[in-house]
Amino acid sequence: MPYAKPKSIALPRRGVMLGMLSMGALAACDPNMPDSGPGLSASTKGQGWEYRARQDGERVIPAVNPVYLQGRNRRQWVDYNGFEEANTLVVDPYARVLYHVTGPGRAMRFGVAVGKAGRGFSGNAVVRVKKEWPSWTPTKNMIRTDPDLYGPLAGGLKGGLDNPLGARALYLYRNGRDTYYRIHGTMDPSSIGKATSAGCIRLFNQDIIDLYDEMEIGARVKVRSRSESLEMEGRMVELHSGYVVPETDTAAIEADQAAFEAGRIPDRARVEAAEHARDVAAAEAQAAGLSPMEIEAAAEAAEAAYWADPNSPAAQAARDAALQGS
Repeated sequence: MPYAKPKSIALPRRGVMLGMLSMGALAACDPNMPDSGPGLSASTKGQGWEYRARQDGERVIPAVNPVYLQGRNRRQWVDYNGFEEANTLVVDPYARVLYHVTGPGRAMRFGVAVGKAGRGFSGNAVVRVKKEWPSWTPTKNMIRTDPDLYGPLAGGLKGGLDNPLGARALYLYRNGRDTYYRIHGTMDPSSIGKATSAGCIRLFNQDIIDLYDEMEIGARVKVRSRSESLEMEGRMVELHSGYVVPETDTAAIEADQAAFEAGRIPDRARVEAAEHARDVAAAEAQAAGLSPMEIEAAAEAAEAAYWADPNSPAAQAARDAALQGS
């Protein structure tokens, strides 16, 4: 049976996740709140079995904070009105959803994060390569564009919880050639449903693991163009929170605007700059061979320093780097 309930585990403390860096800006392709890990202090109400912590070989996939499972981010069965055949993946980078078409008029829908590279490809492809816990190396272009962030990681990262590709990756090919378009997991659950400065199409690790198991080599993939997205999904509106909703969802749009005006939603440019400062510090610490605890401490210190003085030269440099990548 597709998407059967996996075995979940109980995790008693946050220490299991010390090796997972926030580094939300890292992207797998040329290409806000960090997940608080398996020992979430927040209630797991509304989390669902799909997003609980899982054992995956020797690694533990942390539970997804229910805060990130709102609206379209949570996987769900939906009626599907497209023309694609069963066992086709349909990616809509503009509505930030991915459909696994399972039969006539039926699909499993997933929320996704979309990087710049995720909007640079459209049309048909096939899954030619599948990898579990894939390694990742930044491209020369990524290093050239953001040397502070990607330079320390030029040697690449082996597969793991602190790898931008996450737990699984599907590699798309067209006419026998690699498109460099990837559908993969994430090290940053807070990014799902949002646009990111770089990367392809990322899902929660729980979602990509189950999707990986469902897809065979040679499976068809359709990536919608902007015009196709408008035709199938309608016009979307990006909220101040970074998520998108249909323009007909006026209640969500008005609530988001009111929250922004009341100061309950921070300015996204500053949030992204703070994340960039954190990610650079984490990349430098990791490249220096520091322990997971030391990496986490360095990242948190850099982010705190940014918010303590957002007008400092270092903070301005972080904003400039974040804007250049957007």
